[in-house]
Amino acid sequence: MSEKQLTFKEMCAEFDVTPRTLRYYEYIELLTPRKEGRSRFYGAKELARMTLILRGRRFGFALEDIRQWLMIYENEGTEAQMRAWIAQADSQMAELAVQKQQLEETMVELQTLRDETAKTLG
Repeated sequence: MSEKQLTFKEMCAEFDVTPRTLRYYEYIELLTPRKEGRSRFYGAKELARMTLILRGRRFGFALEDIRQWLMIYENEGTEAQMRAWIAQADSQMAELAVQKQQLEETMVELQTLRDETAKTLG
């Protein structure tokens, strides 16, 4: 029995992405669906890749970083991919910590300015 295949429209609905987003991921070769004429079909491999792409985007990774990570799996296998993921995750967590600190400082500054402005109004 063959694996379940999603159509282009089903893929967009399954992952809650726009057709433009899905086409773009294909254009930059993050996804390579099976094509029959003008129709595209996405199998288990593409579903797994899309899950990883969206998870990576949620964590703030650039598409090029995600591409490199997916290529490691294709060229070197699971263990190499997992090692690369740990390194990327460590780097991204450090960057997010910096962003968090900057955001907290900005919020304190905004609150101070807001409070000072409210005092001038009486």
